[in-house]
Amino acid sequence: MTASGQERAEARPGEGMDGAMVLVFALACGAMVANLYYAQALIGLIGPALRLPDSLAGLTVTVTQLGYGAGLLLLASLGDLVENRRLILLTVGGTGLGLAGIAVSGSAAGFLAASFVVGFCAVGAQVLIPLAAHLAEERNRGRVIGNIMGGLIGGIMLARPAANMAAAGFGWRAIFWFSAGLMLVILAMLWRILPRRSPRSGLHYGQILVSTLHLLARQRVLQRRAAYQGLVFAMFNLFWTAVPLLLAGRFGLDQRGIALFALAGAGGALAAPLAGRLADRGLVWQATGLALLGLLLGFLAAGWMAAAGWLLGLAVVAVLLDAATQTNQVAGQRVIYSLAAEARSRLNAGYMTVVFLCGAAGSWLGAFTFTHGGWWATVLTGAGLAVMALLIFATERRPR
Repeated sequence: MTASGQERAEARPGEGMDGAMVLVFALACGAMVANLYYAQALIGLIGPALRLPDSLAGLTVTVTQLGYGAGLLLLASLGDLVENRRLILLTVGGTGLGLAGIAVSGSAAGFLAASFVVGFCAVGAQVLIPLAAHLAEERNRGRVIGNIMGGLIGGIMLARPAANMAAAGFGWRAIFWFSAGLMLVILAMLWRILPRRSPRSGLHYGQILVSTLHLLARQRVLQRRAAYQGLVFAMFNLFWTAVPLLLAGRFGLDQRGIALFALAGAGGALAAPLAGRLADRGLVWQATGLALLGLLLGFLAAGWMAAAGWLLGLAVVAVLLDAATQTNQVAGQRVIYSLAAEARSRLNAGYMTVVFLCGAAGSWLGAFTFTHGGWWATVLTGAGLAVMALLIFATERRPR
């Protein structure tokens, strides 16, 4: 796999991935998805710098999320149609250009346009993961996906503290310059290691998009796994939207303190490789049930920890919630990638679109419940979502 350009060998299903390739995939996915969360941590600095009124400052986050949603719908499923290596390299390059555009923007319009490009191209991470499933051996596919997902969730969790720390030392534009440079490094690494993969689906672009919707409408297993993870990701975003408000108001933490709390919560990403190993052993049902039960108990514990003023206990709960989220995600992707090898990108596109929409609703719920009902309203909402997921899970027959 060291040749370049057109001479590069075609990827064969199940040919395996070495440790270095898995590490690069994990780094690339984490770095690309982290770009969705930098502005969320810096909204209080970016809005005034771009002369955005407070009522519109949220657009600096929303437009990036809209770009990612559009990319999930329009771009991710292309992994079943066009040569994967070229598609991935183009998205990484496009992400880097968008980040540079954000860093040099002098107006709100320029910032928002570049933010949409970043969100749209960051979907390249959702092309890399199905490619990894294609390359991984069947016997350890869950472990490979788990290791890569550990990198992805690590990127999500590290994005906010990294943005806060960079802004404190060098201004809000620094993190975007840094990430643009990181995209160039990742582009070079992927250029060297990515094999070619040319899907032979026999479909054109319109048929690929329709096929994605058909898979979501007809595959009961896909629907079930999307429902589980959609509710789980809504809980995840609910917690991480509201907890900074709690930390500032109840515990008096400043931006650096909140960043350190988020950094501690990133420890939950370590559960992803373990979840992959459980899935490879056929323990998907058990891993899913454990994750959903852990989320229910975690939200209830979060209420008690805050009421008792125990910050360390709340940090432990954050790790538990993140670990449960990752366990369910890895178990779910292990299942859906086994449904149809020739349609993995479409399966992933449909799955992640549902998960992303539910996550966006969770973010809104986090802000709404905390503003109008306080921390216990947020906690009970999260617990209610966990109960809903457990009720759906109760209808799933335990495999022999």
